[in-house]
Order: sequence, then C-alpha cells, then structure tokens
Amino acid sequence: MKVAIVILTWNGLRHLKTFLPSVVQHSIGHSIFVVDNGSMDGSKDWLSITYPAISVIRHDRNLGFCDGYNKGLQQIKSEYYVLLNSDVEVTEGWIDPIIEIFDKQPDVAAVQPKILSYENESFFEYAGGAGGHIDWLGYPFCRGRIFDTLEEDKAQYNDVSEIFWASGACMFIRSDLFHKHAGFDWAFFAHMEEIDLCWRLKNLGYKILYTSESTVYHLGGGTLQKSSPYKTFLNYRNGLFLLYKNLPRQKLYHTIFIRLILDGISGLRHFMKLEFRFVSAILKAHFSFYAHVILSKINRTNSLNTFATPIFNKSIVYQYFIRKSRYFGQLLKS
Repeated sequence: MKVAIVILTWNGLRHLKTFLPSVVQHSIGHSIFVVDNGSMDGSKDWLSITYPAISVIRHDRNLGFCDGYNKGLQQIKSEYYVLLNSDVEVTEGWIDPIIEIFDKQPDVAAVQPKILSYENESFFEYAGGAGGHIDWLGYPFCRGRIFDTLEEDKAQYNDVSEIFWASGACMFIRSDLFHKHAGFDWAFFAHMEEIDLCWRLKNLGYKILYTSESTVYHLGGGTLQKSSPYKTFLNYRNGLFLLYKNLPRQKLYHTIFIRLILDGISGLRHFMKLEFRFVSAILKAHFSFYAHVILSKINRTNSLNTFATPIFNKSIVYQYFIRKSRYFGQLLKS
C-alpha cells in the first residue's frame, strides 16, 4: 500500500457524517482507515453500515491524539500516511501533488497542504494555515495565522515552501520515519505533538514542506474549543515540553526561564480580567511540566545538541503585541 488516509475520531459521529463523504469522493484508489478512540456515540455501527469498505481500528478507551495515532498506525502498513482530522473537508486532487513531492525529494519527511477555514473559505484556518513556524521562545504561529489573527487567502502563499512544522489537522508523513523516530510523544496527549515530531525530524536533517497545490478546509475546535481551560493547560505545558525536549543544552535553560516570565505575565493578564479558570490552567501546566521532568516522564531528544532552522529569531509575542505585526509578511520586514 502506498497511501493510507488515517482519521482519528472520538465521539465524532457528526463530523464523520459531514466530512467523510468528501474524503471518500476525492481519494479513489487509496485506502481509508478510521481509528476510533473508544467512541460511545454509534460511530462504529454507522461506519460499518454506511462505509463497509473503510477499515476501522477501535481502541477500548480514549488514548488521546498521540497514542491514538501511535497504536493505530502500528496496525497499518503503508509507504505514506495521511493523518487527517475528522472535521476536514478535502478537495479534488488533494493527494497527488504531495505524493509527487515525496517521490522526488527523499529528504522531505512531512508535507502540509493549504488549510483554509471550513466556515469562512476565503480565510486561512487556525490550525496550520499555510504552514507552521516557531519563534526562539517556542511560540508557534503560521503563515496565515498569528495568535488569533487570521489572514484572508489572496494567493500570497501559493507556493512550495520549507516550514518548521506541519499541522496535525492534515499531515502527510513517511511511515518509516514516523515509526523509526517513535511517532508522537504520548506525554503531550494532544496539542503541539506534531510540532515536536517535526522538530525532532528537522534536528535529524529532514525537511518539512508546505504546498498550495493541495487544499483542504478545516472546521477546527472539533474536540476542544479555544476557550477551553484544558486546552490552555495543554498549550502552556506542551510548549514547555517542546523547548525541554528539542533545544540544544546551551540554549535550553535561559530560554525556558524567559518563557516562564512571559507565561507569568500572561497569567497576570487573565487574573486582571478575573479569568481565574485560565490562571489555574497556566499554574497547573507549569506544575505538570516540573513533575514530568523530575519524574523523567519526558526525555530530552536533542542529544546531538543540534538546532534546526528556520526558527524565527525574534519574539513573536513582542512583534504581535508591541509592534502590532499581525501578518506573516510584516514579520519579514520587521
């Protein structure tokens, strides 16, 4: 098997009903798998009746994004994986341009298509946009999306470009590299695990690419809304995980120290707004990070002390909030 499209779902029957038809329609000749994280909403029965040709791998409980995929992909033999969120609508010809990149460029580990908003199709979507980048303090952002500012798609990112990370909403990846380098880190559970995987691969010399020749539309917020304190917890904790795992030792400690200060300022802003749920989430994120490090539940992977580029060598927080640079193109001029 050359291409396996793998959709992870947890109680996502409504999304499967809405978005799976486009995947079936535009993926003829390729195998589709649904990995079910112990859903209790009738997903399995609906799939067996409506799409009996689709293979379903069922876990007995919710393993999260990371181990849900890790354990599911162990049962799928294919040259390339397409990891696809259940709330993504795909378009005609979305697979072939990316497989062509893989076939011609053996040093490319993962590729992301253009990800637009399902609800507002002329704008980029939060989780990926036109490819992910990261600043020197570990804050992720995208071409087409910086923090909560989304750009309109005006063909400004109609290209093939090297990026720092490919979105887990729709990630094409070589299966041998995924398994050889341990896939997603289970400790992340969900959120930023794809950034960690891409960073590890880049530290080993592989490239991550974006191409506008393939387009998908992502609903977003299908599992956790952006306003969820639990998502805040995951984002803050996993951001620290990213730095601890992947930075070279000579950059590690002072970078994390500055990040702790900025996280504290963020927590203070929430406190001033009386948003105590988010203050609590940030505090819990830090305590969880310290506990994982002390108990060795998360390990540094950058033993070679290499440092993958490109990383935005300025602070995206400063550029966005102080200099008011809201768009990726403005960052390049700053």
